[in-house]
Amino acid sequence: MEETLSGKRDQGLPNGNSTDNETEKQRTIRCGTLEHLSVPWLTDNSPVDQSVVVTRELATEATLEAALHSATEAFSTYRLLSLDERIAIAQRFLDQLAQSREALSRDLSRQMGRAISHCGVEVDGTIKRGEHMIRLARECLSDISNTETDTPDHRRYIKRVPVGPVLVISPWNYPYFCQINAVLPALLAGNPVILKPSPQTPLCGEWFEQLYRRAGLPPLVLQVLHVTPTQVDRLVRDPRVQYVMFTGSVANGHAVIKSASDSFKGVGVELGGKDPAYVRADADLEVTVPGLVDGAFFNAGQSCCSVERIYVHSDIYDRFVNNYAERVRTYVLGEPSDPNTTMGPVVSKRSADSIRKQVADAIASGARALIPDELFPLATGDSNYVAPQVLVDVDHSMSIMKDETFGPVVGIMKVSSDDEAIRLMNDSPYGLTASIWTGSKVSQEVFESFVDRLEAGTVYLNNCDNLDPALAWSGWKDSGRGISLSKLGFDAFLRTKSVNMKMG
Repeated sequence: MEETLSGKRDQGLPNGNSTDNETEKQRTIRCGTLEHLSVPWLTDNSPVDQSVVVTRELATEATLEAALHSATEAFSTYRLLSLDERIAIAQRFLDQLAQSREALSRDLSRQMGRAISHCGVEVDGTIKRGEHMIRLARECLSDISNTETDTPDHRRYIKRVPVGPVLVISPWNYPYFCQINAVLPALLAGNPVILKPSPQTPLCGEWFEQLYRRAGLPPLVLQVLHVTPTQVDRLVRDPRVQYVMFTGSVANGHAVIKSASDSFKGVGVELGGKDPAYVRADADLEVTVPGLVDGAFFNAGQSCCSVERIYVHSDIYDRFVNNYAERVRTYVLGEPSDPNTTMGPVVSKRSADSIRKQVADAIASGARALIPDELFPLATGDSNYVAPQVLVDVDHSMSIMKDETFGPVVGIMKVSSDDEAIRLMNDSPYGLTASIWTGSKVSQEVFESFVDRLEAGTVYLNNCDNLDPALAWSGWKDSGRGISLSKLGFDAFLRTKSVNMKMG
């Protein structure tokens, strides 16, 4: 592996094969259309200019069968590897991530269009999450004793044992984050993993496989497959797969759960969001405005926990809106490789068109846009560049306040009370995160009253759009089910085995 997995040495193809024999059709296929065209290549196109970033051969039926067989065989031996050895491998893997930080960042930016200045943040955060899960591993994977109720002739304990082969289906928007959330705890628990990365970020999965191999992970314990949606269905249904972790859209989450429904295997789904924030009358705007601008527009708003709707108390509404829009106007929309760029393109033309339509529909229904188009000349209708936008005079009859945008747009509504804000925040099919922005003198009891009433898996005070690996990451309602991270993040990858011994 050279400086990047898509570097000139391997020409972006498996095993360093030349592209000379490819047909033009094979070179120009876009992600997401492969199974309909029945061709053997996956091609990742840059969101910037649609140029080919990397090309990979799609799995065949024989490849799938070999991977499933290998995972089953690997489980029989890997599960017996001591926890100390699995922890040591995981730590060496994190060391490899740190050493490859620049290359990981470049490949991420090229594949999904994030500003290069923001890509290292994900690599660093991935390492921190991994370090925390390693610190928890001994406690969370050890047997549970019953010494307080055991007797000299009767001993009981509960073993935590790995479930077996795990399928991880990872998204493109934060691939390293989502991969570490599932791959590392699954491997620490003693399970082999089949990792299916997004066709938009295939190299991110390959980085994990290669760096884990460098760290000493036994062969075939972690395998990366590039597959079609039909093949995903085949993998999910296969009885050899014992747990499925999916991160992506609500529609695809339903499809995964349906595919697994003929068995009792575990399925975790981390899905969409329409995350709200409430700015109370006593909020410190010097903290609140930059926090909520970053929460809405980082990664061009392409995050399941991006802030997509803001409710502001009427006492400070005008001041907040003016300060907020002024800060958004300073964003630099540009080529991701330019270190001065603070926002790159969104991932696809389809996504860009959907975002622009949602904004246009809101304006047609009475919303007012605060960010002039001329500030962002790259954001033309025929490109993937979408200008950041702030909409006011919005309400819940508009899609912009109800349906996930997944782009650099936020709607701001005026409210007159805490009760009104909570009602509107809960008026959503989603329940991933919510944030409250209020003065430092507010008591813990007051904030806890918001926590108890909000329908969300995570509630923030004076921050947003971030994951703490010490806390459980979970969604309510259509935002998903299951838990990643924290002490609870290992449970999905384990079974319990109770041991009851009558002595003498």
